[in-house]
Amino acid sequence: MLPKLLPEHILFIDIETVPQHPDLSDAPEKIQKLWTKKAGQIGKEGDTAESLYNRAGIYAEFGKIVCISAGKMFRKGKERAYRVKSYAGDNEKLILEEFATMLNAFMTNPMHKLCAHNGQEFDFPYIARRMLINGLPLPPVLDIAGSKPWEVKEVLLDTLQLWKFGDYKNYTSLELLCAVFDIPTPKDDIDGSMVGNVYYKEFDIQRIARYCEKDTLAIAQLILRFKGEPLISQQNYEIVGVEE
Repeated sequence: MLPKLLPEHILFIDIETVPQHPDLSDAPEKIQKLWTKKAGQIGKEGDTAESLYNRAGIYAEFGKIVCISAGKMFRKGKERAYRVKSYAGDNEKLILEEFATMLNAFMTNPMHKLCAHNGQEFDFPYIARRMLINGLPLPPVLDIAGSKPWEVKEVLLDTLQLWKFGDYKNYTSLELLCAVFDIPTPKDDIDGSMVGNVYYKEFDIQRIARYCEKDTLAIAQLILRFKGEPLISQQNYEIVGVEE
């Protein structure tokens, strides 16, 4: 699978998002009304707008990005190594600006690609929408409105879509794919449902970043499994640090 794809040409990313406010009552009145309307569309019997607000982070209109982790493979002697850096903190606009600067520099090589798990449905559009909301120009690689599907797939890789092989009936989590391919799971501390509490109640950005970084490594390892190549060993995993 993917015989012509060179893993060293890929930037692997993952994002962590939270609701824009600690509680629905902290949001502006107009947003409270609009979230209540949204909650009525996504909720089940017995749910309230308040009880569903912890899910607001998955919607770019009601959430915000608190961490973007980006990693890439490189050669270390005869083995592959992996280096990852996170852009994280309370200032979403700064996170997006610094990530965009790095991304634009990386994409100057026409052979380079961007990869995420479920990136086409979540990470890529979420970053693009939050950039527009923050008044920032879109990096060309994410400015895909009106592009043909095959044009998008040339530069924006999605391990979920690759695994589907054209089957659009279900969703396969990164955690499940790590299990079936015997890749060390990144889910050894928190999971996505806990990020909002870790952010608002603990404000532990480092903890969120570590979780996000492990997901990028898992995505990179999955690409190697797809290609039938050896995994990156733990001693070849480098963390640059968090850009706050």
